[in-house]
Amino acid sequence: MKPVAIACKGLSAMLGNAEVLHGIDLAIDAGRWTSIVGPNGAGKSTLLKALAGLLPHQGEVHLFDEPMATLAGRTRAQRLSWLGQSGAGGAGEGSADDLTVYDVAMLGRLPHQRWLAAPSEADRAAVERALRSTQAWDWRMRPLGQLSGGERQRVLLARALAVEARLLLMDEPLTNLDPPHQADWMTTTRALVAEGRTVVSVLHELSMALAADALVVVADGRVLHHGACNDPVTHTALEEVFGRRIRIHRVAEQWIALPR
Repeated sequence: MKPVAIACKGLSAMLGNAEVLHGIDLAIDAGRWTSIVGPNGAGKSTLLKALAGLLPHQGEVHLFDEPMATLAGRTRAQRLSWLGQSGAGGAGEGSADDLTVYDVAMLGRLPHQRWLAAPSEADRAAVERALRSTQAWDWRMRPLGQLSGGERQRVLLARALAVEARLLLMDEPLTNLDPPHQADWMTTTRALVAEGRTVVSVLHELSMALAADALVVVADGRVLHHGACNDPVTHTALEEVFGRRIRIHRVAEQWIALPR
């Protein structure tokens, strides 16, 4: 049996007075890249937030076989790193514009630092690795508020990487990134998996999502299918959830989604 990075049983969540997740059971293997896909309003981001513990929910969530609810906040923050849509959902977004790129990335090291302690050599090394991996090192002293949307997204990705968590949850991480930097993101993701870490991403870019190891297909707050990206059954589930308006093709050794 493969080790499981994060799992839920009977996971339900409300937004306002509406239930948007309906008793989801899901187990995501460790050491792999899993993408969550589905139509607009399917509940993809809500599912990811509930798994991350960022949204009130019912049901059980386990992080590396331990109940999430029993973990200390610091322990959970060391094991699980979060990147929200356009940076939403993490520390420092609302007031970070005056911080330098370097300082924003250093926020990712807070779970590893003692209260009010200065950054250690390990912290500085982790931040440099993260900023270099997102090609943001050369402008590390620029204020975040002076960056373009794509540059800002790369810095927030660096902050998530700087945590060096075993599990990274990313909600639409390709927002504002041009195609070359989207390709860089995929290279970074593959490198993380090669190191034994786990990545779970919500993606609208279906062809990019199909480059993952596994796909979770969501609709109407339920998981319709969870399987390998190269499995024809997964391709059929993906085509059907989009009303058969797309078709999965094999092009240049990659699976891509094209209009039907």
